[in-house]
Amino acid sequence: MPPFPPCCGLIIVASRQPVPLQGIWVDVQVKGFVADVSATLKYKNKEEKAVEAVFVFPMDEDSAVYSFEATIEGKTIVADLQEKEQAHKTYDEAIRQGKQAFLLEEDESSADIFSCSVGNLPPGQEAEVTLKYVRELPVEADGAVRFVLPAVLNPRYTPKDHDVSITATRPQVPIGEIPYTLSLNAQFQSAYGIAKIESNCNITPLEYTDSDRTSAKVSLAEGHKFERDVELLAYYMDVNKPSVTVEAGLGATDAAHESGPTPSGSIMAESVAMLSFYPSFPAGQEQSNCGEFIFLVDRSGSMQCSMNSESNAPQRIQSARETLVLLLKSLPLGCYFNIYGFGSHFEAFFPESVEYTQQSMEEAVKKVNVMDARFGGTEILQPLKKIYQTAGRAEHPRQLFVFTDGEVGNTKQVINKVQRNSKKHRCFTFGIGEGASTSLIKGMARAGSGTFEFITGKDRMQPKVLRALKCSLQPSVKDISLKWTLPSSVEAIVLSKVPTAIFHGQRSIVYAQLKGKVENEADGQVCLQYKFKDEIIKNDLRFPLKVQNAERPTIHRLAAKTLISELDHGTESPSEDVKKILETSLQSGVVSSLTAYVAVNKDTKTHVEGPPMRRDVPAPAFTMACSAPMQQMACARSCMPQTSVLMGSADMAWDGFCMPQTSDFDRDDMIYEHGGRSSKRRKAQIEDEEIIPSSPVQKETPALVRLITVQNADGSWKLTPEISAVLGISEADIKTGNPDQNVEVSVWVTVLAVIWLHTTCVDQREEWELLERKAVSWVKAKAGSFLGEFVRAGNELLNSSVEQKVFGL
Repeated sequence: MPPFPPCCGLIIVASRQPVPLQGIWVDVQVKGFVADVSATLKYKNKEEKAVEAVFVFPMDEDSAVYSFEATIEGKTIVADLQEKEQAHKTYDEAIRQGKQAFLLEEDESSADIFSCSVGNLPPGQEAEVTLKYVRELPVEADGAVRFVLPAVLNPRYTPKDHDVSITATRPQVPIGEIPYTLSLNAQFQSAYGIAKIESNCNITPLEYTDSDRTSAKVSLAEGHKFERDVELLAYYMDVNKPSVTVEAGLGATDAAHESGPTPSGSIMAESVAMLSFYPSFPAGQEQSNCGEFIFLVDRSGSMQCSMNSESNAPQRIQSARETLVLLLKSLPLGCYFNIYGFGSHFEAFFPESVEYTQQSMEEAVKKVNVMDARFGGTEILQPLKKIYQTAGRAEHPRQLFVFTDGEVGNTKQVINKVQRNSKKHRCFTFGIGEGASTSLIKGMARAGSGTFEFITGKDRMQPKVLRALKCSLQPSVKDISLKWTLPSSVEAIVLSKVPTAIFHGQRSIVYAQLKGKVENEADGQVCLQYKFKDEIIKNDLRFPLKVQNAERPTIHRLAAKTLISELDHGTESPSEDVKKILETSLQSGVVSSLTAYVAVNKDTKTHVEGPPMRRDVPAPAFTMACSAPMQQMACARSCMPQTSVLMGSADMAWDGFCMPQTSDFDRDDMIYEHGGRSSKRRKAQIEDEEIIPSSPVQKETPALVRLITVQNADGSWKLTPEISAVLGISEADIKTGNPDQNVEVSVWVTVLAVIWLHTTCVDQREEWELLERKAVSWVKAKAGSFLGEFVRAGNELLNSSVEQKVFGL
């Protein structure tokens, strides 16, 4: 295949054939911090021949899919959960016999990719499939409980010698051209009351369904196109309360399958407790000045894409650059650091980590400011190997910060690499832009005992990253354990790992099975105990052991999903882990990478003759929103030759969109599949072309960024034209206003800078808090007893009223 013009990116787009998927209807029930979701996909075959509709879609890593059923010819068929190989055989045999069949499976490469196949849908026939799942909801820094229905699943780069990602063959269409709609209704309940619900999409006004405002509902506006992630942010009156939720075992009936008795010893047979802790540490604790900070930054082609679909949104790499400068200014003196960029290859700023000094910081900032995103594909495994092979420093614990849009196809290998080196470091991860792999971002952070953040929509990267830096500077918590106080007839078996790292104010969730017979109205108690510096801290929770049977075994399913995920990334006994995964999945009804749901219409009235035509349901191509305005994206079809590509029996074509960049997928091997799931894969080698992005619109640099840029490594500021411009005071007036001419002017300038931060940038405090702390420490050491006079004079010059306690006075 000849190389394409460098102006063009590649994207698989749907042919003009009808799309069988007509719409998606979603019902969301949120109780506290858990969502129970039912999604119905409605299909109709408008063609003259039978079709097989295949829909590949994203799912959050933590979602526990527990039910799948199909409705066709007026009857509902409940799917069976089977070992994946057997499910494929069941499905393929049904298709061969001309029966309608339905398959739902998790992709083997990553737990956040699912596919749904509707096979042998006759001409004119309609069908519905409904899948149900539950998941925990995270709490954002501002207290919002966040629910996301993901839509964007970008093509994931597949390194050489790895199986091709299923995302590589999924057809995509430009945003705005999705041929199916989304309807979503959401009901929220919270015992603490609901203050408001916000969304990145148009929603109906909040409607309270009871008088005490503990229950409310919202819906998406009519006609919503499912072309971007749907985010709902619920603000409860109180979220940071520790709690225990105990759910009774299922006893004689397995609600997951509704098909017979629950096996003795099953995870579903006994009560399960969900423990939510909010650890806190003594106030006023200093942060560590030690550490080796390694920043691993994605510089693949897809990082040129915009942070969101807004016309003035910054590029991902641009936000990463600004964030790195802020991080470099916020590091403590005496630590060590290095920065790696990765794509198809990787490079480091320094041969090994260097001490954080004024000289090393200035050199790093210069390199950061010219960082681009032209490194090709997303090969994250190789730089990780290099980092782990490099010896660390005993007195400087290694802290790894990973910034990526998460478009990789070897997710499990990457997570396993972090897991095997978890004792050598902590790993903090950041998923940039819509479509970032939740499996990769969460999996790396959990394996490395760190935290994770997702930066989507209009989120600013800087405050989320600085929160993680504060966690990394927190003195390490040691000797973490759970202590149970239970009746002698009850035993607690922890199903999920006890936290290996605890951070101030961040929720920690643990699942445990409570085995045994409960007498009368007995209570239990659990204590999360840990050592912080020299102090033993205990978080105690009491809870009733006697509970009513739940309508749905939600907590059991979440516990099963957590256990499956941890076993999936286990490294000690793979064969035993596989056995346990299968056992847990089949008993609980929760899908795993080793199981799949399959349903067959055995009593079909319409048998299909011959193989069906495959139709792949298209998805939004968010990565098309790269560097150029949307109206510039679609160029003449002559921009590249039309090359027919067959996917099953459906005609697909490479369509020409003139874009600076689409994704990593267009920089390396272009991969497509012929003949369905069981056929051999082929690779079409595409010459690696240099892609030149259009120049982004230049905007004025914010004053805060300009101030931070000229701060010194020790926290001080010198008198320069740049800081004079930010403060809005001439250099001459700054010199004249110095209350003590015998003290170096940098002390006076630093006091003014700190006062300016507290006066002008209060809303961005999280971003400058660490570097301000350095500045205050420096100025206190330099000004001594005269500091109070400097603060009074600074307030007068800047017409401000910042209190002296800001400076520790």
